[in-house]
Amino acid sequence: MSHNVKVALLGLGEVGEKFAEHFLEKIQEDGVNVEIVAVAHRNLESPVALGFAHSKVPVFKDAMEVVSMGAKVDIIFDLTGDPDLRKKLRAALQESHNQHTVIAPEVVAHLLWNFFGEGELPRSSRTGY
Repeated sequence: MSHNVKVALLGLGEVGEKFAEHFLEKIQEDGVNVEIVAVAHRNLESPVALGFAHSKVPVFKDAMEVVSMGAKVDIIFDLTGDPDLRKKLRAALQESHNQHTVIAPEVVAHLLWNFFGEGELPRSSRTGY
């Protein structure tokens, strides 16, 4: 039995939405052992945020709320392009003594995207989440 990797996606803008779509495709069509357990986006009424909410995935307006999920999240994909948010996330994980969850910045999303073989993933314009 394989370990199911639990991920949270922060930032569902141009980069995050495209990344989320392909993650969902790999999960649903290819049966990869990844589960999206939370997302955060500043616009809770965006189609992608509403889609996750409809699928019973917790959707947060404040990306920092994902930290409260503790070890229920293996990897936080920070796709916001906001270095200040990433610093706050690291500090919050440390303050909560969470030594389990790791933060994957956008560069890791681009690395994975290369493995997806789907052309270019858009570059963040640092629009926040």
